[in-house]
Amino acid sequence: MSDGPSGEMPFLEHLEELRYRLLWSLGALLVAMMVAFAIVLRPGLDLIGLLAAPVLPYLPNGKLIFTHPADTITISLKIAFGLGLIAAAPVIGFHVWRFLSPALHRHEKKLMVPVLLAATLLFAGGVFIGWKWVLPVMIDVLFKIQSAALQPMITAADYFSFMVTTCLAFGAASQLPIVVFALTALGLITPRGMSKFRRHAMVGSVIVSALVTPGDLIVMTALLALPMYGLYELSIIVSWFTYRARERRLRRAAAESIGGAAA
Repeated sequence: MSDGPSGEMPFLEHLEELRYRLLWSLGALLVAMMVAFAIVLRPGLDLIGLLAAPVLPYLPNGKLIFTHPADTITISLKIAFGLGLIAAAPVIGFHVWRFLSPALHRHEKKLMVPVLLAATLLFAGGVFIGWKWVLPVMIDVLFKIQSAALQPMITAADYFSFMVTTCLAFGAASQLPIVVFALTALGLITPRGMSKFRRHAMVGSVIVSALVTPGDLIVMTALLALPMYGLYELSIIVSWFTYRARERRLRRAAAESIGGAAA
């Protein structure tokens, strides 16, 4: 019986640490969402109009419509969630690092801080690129292929759901290069191995894009899948440079070890 408690305590402490980190991360997200929600509703700051800019030129009266009295609050909450997630990303990343750090070696711990910082910047950059360039291109293509007999009447709820989903998906996809960098630096993957999975990555990009985009819009799926697969190709290049740097470091460490043993 004595082995039971001694074997269970580390596991229970591990779960308690996980619960603690999750609560802090959720708390940071809720606080960031509350602040973002207050900013969205701030008088004189038309953040909703700014985020709706990509679609407004294609609407007859230059305005989105809403069909439910609570749509404005729902839209504001969706925007606040996206902005809050970006703002809380450093805190969430810090707690992820603190949870994983006991299992990491010294050189791996040094790697975690720049990786988490870069991941936060890449996520924010991916969301911005998704809103600034990817979303306008998708909207332009979709409106150009519509029939002249149809008049667009886009609801605000549908547009902002599509915008938030697309931008967050692009922000998440932008994490791929930094994840590949970290895994390559840790010796878990190689650029040669990634090259063998190009077809799988292409299929995966299409599947993820189909899940993110609404309905059965094949054109929209393709427009989102192309940059996602481009990120995979970029990740192979990142992995190649990281792999070469790691090999040089290992060879240098091996030479120093041999030199020390000979002395």
